[in-house]
Amino acid sequence: MNKPAAVPLHAYQRKWFLDRRRFKTGMFARQTGKTFTTTLEIVDDCFEAESQGKRAKWVILSRGERQAKEAMAEGVKRHAQAYSMAIEEVEGTFKTEEGEYLLLTANLPGGSTIHALPANPDTARGFSANVFLDEFAFHKNSREIWRALFPVISAGWKLRVTSTPNGKGNKFYDLMTGKDSRWSRHIVDIYQAVKDGLPRDIQELKEALNDPEAWAQEFELQWLDEALAWLSYDLINSCESAQAGNPQGYTGGVCFIGNDIARHKHLWVAWVLEQVGDVLITREISVLRNQSFKAQDAELDRLMKNYRVGRLAMDETGMGEKPVEDAKSRYGDYLAEGVKFTGSAKMHLATLGKQKFEDRLIRIPEGDQEVRADLHSLRKLVTPAGNIRFDVEADGEASGSHADRAWALFLAIYAASSPAVIDFEALEQPRQSFQAEFGEAALASDRRLNLAGWLA
Repeated sequence: MNKPAAVPLHAYQRKWFLDRRRFKTGMFARQTGKTFTTTLEIVDDCFEAESQGKRAKWVILSRGERQAKEAMAEGVKRHAQAYSMAIEEVEGTFKTEEGEYLLLTANLPGGSTIHALPANPDTARGFSANVFLDEFAFHKNSREIWRALFPVISAGWKLRVTSTPNGKGNKFYDLMTGKDSRWSRHIVDIYQAVKDGLPRDIQELKEALNDPEAWAQEFELQWLDEALAWLSYDLINSCESAQAGNPQGYTGGVCFIGNDIARHKHLWVAWVLEQVGDVLITREISVLRNQSFKAQDAELDRLMKNYRVGRLAMDETGMGEKPVEDAKSRYGDYLAEGVKFTGSAKMHLATLGKQKFEDRLIRIPEGDQEVRADLHSLRKLVTPAGNIRFDVEADGEASGSHADRAWALFLAIYAASSPAVIDFEALEQPRQSFQAEFGEAALASDRRLNLAGWLA
């Protein structure tokens, strides 16, 4: 097949575009145009079908609603214009037993249709059509989606799968490392993409990213070893939500704050979780770097004022002693608790955190690369003496992080757990300073929480 594309393509994109095998999967470096090129193929397939008096049907299953919108707006719509094909855009909902999902539809002049919506097992089995799995390695429950999808496309429909790597614990890894000849496999790292004409300064990108692990995975397409990661990428993916991380989504419920403290080399992080039913939803993540203790105190005061805080757990290790002491003075011992990062304490915190991820009872921001990198950088190591300790890969240190966001999150999860404390003995002190700054209402709220059993 030598037909030209209606849109100029680089050599690696053209190779992907012209490959019309029924089963095709591609692993591409970040921002090399994999979604752009695949949506071009989809529009081209519809154009070719309609030129022959036929109709084509395609479904794009994306990681989330935002990605589905981008695939439709930046891909399908743009390419349809290049082919001079007028499309009717329809926005609706796809209903399942689990809830409703955004459904975007492009109706083409000859009756062909292209749908785009978030991927999950229910949406995967909801259509009989050609399918494009976009960023498949990042889909939650990728294996369940695969099991639901494959019978649907078994009647001769085509399947396109693209992604960057995301660890080894997902179906995309199985597809790309398989040895069968049924699948056409494409691999394009950043070096190949630039060689084929992509205008990128590799050295500039690498230095600006300043994260060897992220560079290896996102641009060099390396399968990173997940064996030592305390939280695998698959586990992290499963708890990401587009609704998390937005302070405007706060519903007024009880919140818990974890505060990892640092002054120079590492990050100062305060992570706010709101309890909604049995799920802890991230409302805000505040990060300060090289800020004075005064600025850190002011930021913590802001968070304590903006949220109805049931408990604040703070890193009391080393330089954290004074900030914790000051916090107790301002907010009172009922709200502020210091946690010394001993080996046993870190093990307890990390275990509580991992349990929330495994039980899917935590929600973190979707697609936040810094959060993802911090959570994944935490490693559980066994010393020669048989003791367990937690450390961070060298690339985490190089990027100026020491899993600071991870520890802040674990502290927040601990704050929401049972009132038992770690390496800390509470002191009964009055809360005049907090009352003076935040008012009697804060004390009344604290008393209500205490009666409800939230506080020790």
